[in-house]
Amino acid sequence: MYQTQYKRAGSLDEAKALVGASGGEGKYLSGGMTLIPTMKARLASPSALIDLRHIADLKGISVEGRRVRIGGGVTHAEVAASKEIEAVCPTFCELANLIGDPAVRHMGTIGGVVANFDPAADYPAALLALGGTIHTDRREIGADDFFLGLFETALEEDEIVTGVSFEAPDAAGWEKFRNPASRYAMCGVFVAWRGGEARVAVTGAGSNGAFRWQEGEAALSARFEPEALDGVSVDEGEMIGDLHGSSAYRANLVPVVTKRAVRSARG
Repeated sequence: MYQTQYKRAGSLDEAKALVGASGGEGKYLSGGMTLIPTMKARLASPSALIDLRHIADLKGISVEGRRVRIGGGVTHAEVAASKEIEAVCPTFCELANLIGDPAVRHMGTIGGVVANFDPAADYPAALLALGGTIHTDRREIGADDFFLGLFETALEEDEIVTGVSFEAPDAAGWEKFRNPASRYAMCGVFVAWRGGEARVAVTGAGSNGAFRWQEGEAALSARFEPEALDGVSVDEGEMIGDLHGSSAYRANLVPVVTKRAVRSARG
């Protein structure tokens, strides 16, 4: 790794001051699940790491009625164990419990995942399907407008994700076809059903990161059954192709995994 300085922020204002003092070369550290390995590979060399994990304003989970809000500094393990979220949207807890391994779940944070927008990250698919909102230290952004492309979001320079929120759906399902080594999704699908409308979001397969599968949504909104997806396909040209699976393979996975998610949502 390159030489760097570690700074522990106690508040959002202090974090912004510290990154400002770094001359634009500092980076926020939330869980570090992506940033630290990137630094180890010498693909990033921030002059300072500003640790956000101890900021009280980024902690906490609240559920009011069916409205869920999760602080940006909440870990995957905390989401998975939340009885409050489980009571209104158990599928979201299930998703969190399938992220990585125990070490990753106890260090990684939802804010870090959302800000990084890895093409195989799980939370972006859930937030897209749930019509979620991303809260920052400056504004609120709908998930559809926040996730722009591969590792690209609507975040401005030094903007901090302070939390996410969503309205719990009438029913939801999550299925994840995992790489057996990394446990990253080769195709993960979150399906949400609310008020007679289906929303479907896919991660791990699209070349631009998580995306809403609109053809699947239309078919399932007409008939919320796995068989409604028979004959519905995705564009192979928009899928990832790598050593783990070709773009054609992932294109085939999308409807298969979506059917499984629908079955889960239907109970």
